[in-house]
Amino acid sequence: MDHVISGVAKFQRDIFPEQQDTFKKLANGQSPEVLFITCSDSRIDPNLVTQTAPGDLFICRNAGNIVPPHSNQTGGMTASIEFAVAALGVKHVVICGHTDCGAMKGAISPEKLDSLPHVKAWLGHCRCATEVIREKHGEVTLNQLDDVTQENVLQQLQHIKTHPAVAAKLATGAIQLHGWVYNIEHGTIACWNPQTNAFEEMEQAYAEAKLAAGM
Repeated sequence: MDHVISGVAKFQRDIFPEQQDTFKKLANGQSPEVLFITCSDSRIDPNLVTQTAPGDLFICRNAGNIVPPHSNQTGGMTASIEFAVAALGVKHVVICGHTDCGAMKGAISPEKLDSLPHVKAWLGHCRCATEVIREKHGEVTLNQLDDVTQENVLQQLQHIKTHPAVAAKLATGAIQLHGWVYNIEHGTIACWNPQTNAFEEMEQAYAEAKLAAGM
């Protein structure tokens, strides 16, 4: 904890004074362009990976970068998505998984989570991903961890489309959805390319998307 406390002191002493104008502006409101949904894993730092500044990303984090399908039951993710899309007017939603994800390991082996009943219940939102991989490979084990991680991102993209605020914006083309998987060891990001139905390296995925859009 000492390094956290000393970090705050360094921020107040060195960082804040240099960016005081930025923080003064942010003190009166926010207008992020991107809703960034990712895992709570301590190894993921969205602002570091994307090299963005305070105010650029509206970040939601939970175990497994899960988006529960919309229902009449209010939850933190549902409220945050609605606020980001309907109130803040974000233009993009990124759902970002990552390699070596403990949540995905739990989804693959839910029988090992009996002592963590809330975690086990939460990861039920990933069952579709594990069942897809089981159907493709005949089984789902830790050997398919990367496949489950990618498939989970795709399933959460489907879930977010059920949220009314998102569905409305998608209908008018006012918002775009992105599926990413961050590789912790290599610092790379694989992005879902709907034109090729595959995860590709970022530069390739977005180059092809621009070509398809005539840009």
